[in-house]
Amino acid sequence: MAMSKKKKKTKSKVGITIFSSSTITNAYSNYKKNQEKKKNYEAKLKKIAEKNQIIKEKRELISWEEKLNKESNKLKLKDEELRLIEKELKIKEEQQKIESKRLIKKDEDLGQIDKDLRLKEKELKLISDEQFRKDIDLKAREEDQYKKDLKEKRKKEKILKEFKLEEHERKKLESLKIKEWEEKYDREQKMKEHQENLKDQRLRQRELDELNLNNNDDSDIKKELTTKLETFEIDKSSEH
Repeated sequence: MAMSKKKKKTKSKVGITIFSSSTITNAYSNYKKNQEKKKNYEAKLKKIAEKNQIIKEKRELISWEEKLNKESNKLKLKDEELRLIEKELKIKEEQQKIESKRLIKKDEDLGQIDKDLRLKEKELKLISDEQFRKDIDLKAREEDQYKKDLKEKRKKEKILKEFKLEEHERKKLESLKIKEWEEKYDREQKMKEHQENLKDQRLRQRELDELNLNNNDDSDIKKELTTKLETFEIDKSSEH
């Protein structure tokens, strides 16, 4: 017991207690363990924050996807309406062809009939006049239909142009938001690192001050501690 006590501490000529290197090593080891626990705790907090950010971004992506689906459904309805209009136009064209065939057949039938030429000439004149009116009506309908088709085409082109413009603006806004988030994240990380460095420096300075109070008369131990702290500070800086 007497030998172990002599190993733990000694007294100088003026009566001041001097701590051995093993005591200082144990204190330094405990300090490193506490710092490691602190780092692990901060790493867990960081992982939780990153997980929450990922969940938030997934929700935003789902919202954008739903919006795009709605826009896609609207465009499908427009396309269906256009297909119905085109179908109606084709039906009208078929009806017009049938009518034209009927008129042609009627003209052929009239050409074969040579009885009562005057009546036939009058009848043919009436038919010719009727056909003329029909041609005019048909031409007017074709012009109207052309105008409608042109108007519908321009409308579709306008809708498509607006959709592309909105899509471009949306992507541009998303890129801007991502860039702002990255810049903000970088600033926060740098601030955290700076605060951690300041905290570590203050803690080391406090411990150094406490050790200086207890070891004013032992310059060799003071030099040893200072050297170790400087080495620790260099290692800490290299890690960052």
